[in-house]
Amino acid sequence: MPQLLRVVVAADLDAVRIKNAWADFEQFLKQQPQVEVVAIDSGHGLDYARVTADLVIVLGGDGSILRACRQMGMNQIPILGVNLGRLGFLADVSPQEFREYFSRIQNREFQIVRHLMFECRLLRGNGQTQTFLGLNEVVVASGAALRMIEVELAINGEPVTTYSGDGVILSTPVGSTAHSLSAGGPILRQDLAAFVITPICPHTLTIRPLVDSSEGTFTLTFPKAPSGTTLVIDGQIREPLDPVDQVEVRQAPVKFQLAKLPCSSYYTTLHRKLSWGGRPNYTG
Repeated sequence: MPQLLRVVVAADLDAVRIKNAWADFEQFLKQQPQVEVVAIDSGHGLDYARVTADLVIVLGGDGSILRACRQMGMNQIPILGVNLGRLGFLADVSPQEFREYFSRIQNREFQIVRHLMFECRLLRGNGQTQTFLGLNEVVVASGAALRMIEVELAINGEPVTTYSGDGVILSTPVGSTAHSLSAGGPILRQDLAAFVITPICPHTLTIRPLVDSSEGTFTLTFPKAPSGTTLVIDGQIREPLDPVDQVEVRQAPVKFQLAKLPCSSYYTTLHRKLSWGGRPNYTG
């Protein structure tokens, strides 16, 4: 007899597509012995600090996983993402695979892979401080200003360079396949303890993405920032920036925990999502 599996289901029930999918999943879970749904995270502020669970099943896409792990704060619970979105590097299990492998899930026959998260401190010029937890990336962008911005980077207090362009992305390995990849950054293996700094449309040919240890403190300043300059966390949190502000990023004291089924692996996901398995099509 399988031991009791306590799960949280994270699903944005305001979205019709996900609400309909949850109706099917709910019936499926009710039919499984020794499964208890201890809470539903519908996107309206579930307090994970009060939740005891073995697994969080996220219905949606990678954005839903980013939102859920940030909501967990310091109480990170393993997440299994069921992909109802489009690309899905983190939510890489299909609804069919979820049902097919559920007996293994119930028997805890999955691997828990721990990934780097970051803490981003926004230090306002007036002395106020805001701290954000994130998984993918920190972006400083010129935003609606549509003007070139200069972002100064220092690592552990040592000046490194000044990026001139549309902005800068500071990404974790998990986030390296997101905005950073679109901006020309490298793909990092997800279990590396590193950050990658990728300029957005840099106004010089000598500036290239930089990979550095996650042990450091990364400081971004922008003393000539035009109006409209914005700090973006994981594509979901936006804060306006002034020239007197600064941004500090360091690794978080907690790790994101991703449950991986036997049917999925990192490179399998890259092959499938980025179409690496095909042969070049030569035309002449």
